[in-house]
Amino acid sequence: MADRQRIVQVLNNLLSNAARNSPESSPIRMEASRDGAHVAVSVCDEGRGVPPEMLDRLFRKHVALTGGDSGQGTAASGLGLAICKGLVEAHGGRIRAESEGLGRGARFTFTLPVAEGGAAGAKARPAARPPGEASAEPRILVVDDDPHMLRFVRDALTKAGYAVSVTAEPGETADLIRAERPRLVLLDLMLPGTGGIELMGEIPELSDLPVIFISGYGRDETIARAFEAGAADYVVKPFSATELTARVGAALRARAGAEPFELGALAIDYDRRRVTVDGRGVALTATEYEILRILSVHAGRVVTSESLLRQAWDSREPTDTERVRAFVKQIRAKLGDDAARPTWIFNERGVGYRMARPGEE
Repeated sequence: MADRQRIVQVLNNLLSNAARNSPESSPIRMEASRDGAHVAVSVCDEGRGVPPEMLDRLFRKHVALTGGDSGQGTAASGLGLAICKGLVEAHGGRIRAESEGLGRGARFTFTLPVAEGGAAGAKARPAARPPGEASAEPRILVVDDDPHMLRFVRDALTKAGYAVSVTAEPGETADLIRAERPRLVLLDLMLPGTGGIELMGEIPELSDLPVIFISGYGRDETIARAFEAGAADYVVKPFSATELTARVGAALRARAGAEPFELGALAIDYDRRRVTVDGRGVALTATEYEILRILSVHAGRVVTSESLLRQAWDSREPTDTERVRAFVKQIRAKLGDDAARPTWIFNERGVGYRMARPGEE
């Protein structure tokens, strides 16, 4: 009983890890067997192996394995094994590593629950899309250290038609946002070693996305702090699948700008991706439209140049701010907006750009 895409990700990470730590000509074996109410899947290599005292640390981020005097060199488990742990535990399974020592190879085994009725009772899932092909399903990232909550949220959102990525490790949040490009993040208030509100201040990418806090704390002051940190919504545990999907849908619609945006003579029809000034259509490139859309859905707030780079170009290079300036100049020219006396797009010197809210002076 598994999410095909996520388990393919686990297998890819385990196979990559085995290949990276094995001689090129040595075999890598995959095995699967029934283990009570679970299926146990193993990836075995004949590579450099792992010192016994390091086995319980492998699934932490960026663990260096030193061969000492054995001449076996060093290796690093990196982020891949930590991601495997989070994904497997979100399925209700467990993952472990075994090795007889340096130079003796390694075996990584993870378990998945058997679907009710065995193979005959499992529902077929559509094949994963090829890499690079766009998904029609909005992707949601869920960050929560409770495996039962991760499974509940994943199942509820998957049933509602969303693609879901999950992690129990708050340290993986930024990397997963960059890799998975989610449309919304569900963030637990209390996480190991940190909190959701603290993450909002530490991870710039979270400010680019609608974030819904999920928490067992319903105190007014806690909810107020979450909204002050930039949360789009706050839902208190326990909650139903119906409430969760309704809140996610509302936050996505609000961010997408379901209602047309009108600011004086400027109008943006999000559904039709059409921009007009005094009823006259304005031809914008895809990137120009995306920048204008981002500014308009954040109307009343400053959007930094770095945020525009992340959202419009998926770039995290701060020296590219000149690119943002050039595109804003082009948009203004097409809208007929004067940079010296702007009507729609305002400079916040050294920070970014802002559009006024409709009806705002």
